[in-house]
Amino acid sequence: MPVSGFNRFSIKLLSTFFYTGCFPLAPGTFASLVALFIYLSIRNNAAVQIGIILLLLVLGFFVCSRAEEVFNKKDPPYIVIDEVAGMFLSLLFIGYSFKLVFIGFFLFRLFDTLKVFPAARIERVGGAIGIMGDDIIAGLYANALLHLLLRVAPSIAS
Repeated sequence: MPVSGFNRFSIKLLSTFFYTGCFPLAPGTFASLVALFIYLSIRNNAAVQIGIILLLLVLGFFVCSRAEEVFNKKDPPYIVIDEVAGMFLSLLFIGYSFKLVFIGFFLFRLFDTLKVFPAARIERVGGAIGIMGDDIIAGLYANALLHLLLRVAPSIAS
């Protein structure tokens, strides 16, 4: 079923995370930075973080394959709701310190770029699963490594 005019607008708005994905240079990295700044404003409220992550995941899975139709391109770079969700996942239950947030951002971008198993395989599935899946994995890997770092070197949090 073709996407109507209003739906096209909504899908573009959400999939690009309010047009963050239209940033001309490295839209995924830019969207991750935007997510980071949003995270900083809610860093002390795990319930809100979980709510945002769930909302991003539901919306992301709903709009991503439709966004491919709207943009008439497979996994276009403008779709960044997946990066925003992945960035939030990478910082979940981490707490706050400038070092941790910086390391979390770096790890998320690294894992998202490297497509560590099974991310590349999931990305090849295509559609919403492929678009969202690799970033979810990158966020989970970054989060797990951050928690490991906190256990091995707790001084990193200061």
